[in-house]
Amino acid sequence: MTPAAPLPSSTARLERVDELQARIHGMQSTRLETRAVPTHPAFAGLLPGGSLREGTVVEAQGSTTLVMALLAAPSASGRWVAVVGMPEFGVEAADRFGIELDRLVLVPEPGRQWLAVVAALADVIPVVAVRPAERVSPAEASRLSARLRERGATLIAAGAWPGADASLGVEASEWHGLELGHGLLDEREVVVSAAGRGGFAKRRRSRLRLPDRALGFAVAADAAADAGPGVVGPRLAPVLHPDFRRPA
Repeated sequence: MTPAAPLPSSTARLERVDELQARIHGMQSTRLETRAVPTHPAFAGLLPGGSLREGTVVEAQGSTTLVMALLAAPSASGRWVAVVGMPEFGVEAADRFGIELDRLVLVPEPGRQWLAVVAALADVIPVVAVRPAERVSPAEASRLSARLRERGATLIAAGAWPGADASLGVEASEWHGLELGHGLLDEREVVVSAAGRGGFAKRRRSRLRLPDRALGFAVAADAAADAGPGVVGPRLAPVLHPDFRRPA
């Protein structure tokens, strides 16, 4: 009868656990480095890891321009992007903000099967934005998240999304350009708040120009990140409407 092998000591087991944890951490770090999606530098201080990531979901609530700003850099880098359930998404504005119309797919009215449309698009298009037509259940969100991870796609949700990896929202907004009753609106300054996983449990805030006078996106010169809850800085009014449209 063969004697049983001696059980490893507690120290040996702990060393083995530490080794496995180190290997897992190394694989995760490598994976994160290779999964970054081109993202405008204005969002570097707001998104976990400083950028959008493949296989993740980001909420972007409060402004269609915020969604466009998140789509602009992936599109400019050569990626296809799709927008679902946002009939107010203007192609002229998208073009001015740097979204390549030749690589843009629009599905303004997807109907009741909007979630199936999003899943189908995520199979072939790396970045998909959607305004949920109805509440998404945690089970539905979990199934789609698994699909996103498998395909390496990124979802930008212009509305509540269970289990989102990061959440951006416009807390305050103000247009500039009118002087003494005349002029044109040419710049919009907003306070964007963000929360997410991986050390982003505490909500962060940054003042951005969406858009600036050059029809781009930038961090405001007097931006104050990580202001306390409810602190939105001087001059900016609370957001009262879900979207602010730039006059034609």
